[in-house]
Amino acid sequence: MQERRRALERRAVATSFLVILQALATIFFVADVAGDIADNGWSMHLLVESGATVALLAGVVFGALQLHWLILRARLDETAVATARGAMSDLIRQRFLDWQLTGAEADVALFALKGFDAAEIAHLRGAASGTIRAQLARIYAKAEVHSQVGLMALMVEDLVDGDAIKPVETKLQGNHG
Repeated sequence: MQERRRALERRAVATSFLVILQALATIFFVADVAGDIADNGWSMHLLVESGATVALLAGVVFGALQLHWLILRARLDETAVATARGAMSDLIRQRFLDWQLTGAEADVALFALKGFDAAEIAHLRGAASGTIRAQLARIYAKAEVHSQVGLMALMVEDLVDGDAIKPVETKLQGNHG
């Protein structure tokens, strides 16, 4: 998500720079066309130059709208991630309470959910690997799963809407029938 955010920020900066350059060019051409009309009146050359100025102005407007869209999109993404992070945190907290994990077990379970293996968790917690393996066994028993993958799957299962799968199943059945 961080990489996507940085990419959106780079794109917004680049678009801002281009919009500013186009706006400056537009101001120059509008002033030039206005001055030429005041001095010499309309001509075919000024008509073409006016058309180019209008096209440049349209580019400025389009660029500004794109920049606005990028900023809104970035804000929506940040809101969605914050919401998902909050939902995941709430789910984990609730499951740990449901399973009646001790404080130490909850810490170990959280590391397991983040993908750390027993040796890594032992190192991070300053504990013996055997202690961590015993805690993981108790956590798995309380969660009624048999492995770290099962623990992760249990959390994901609670977050994924079962209806999200149905259209795929319907399409697959439609292709065979």
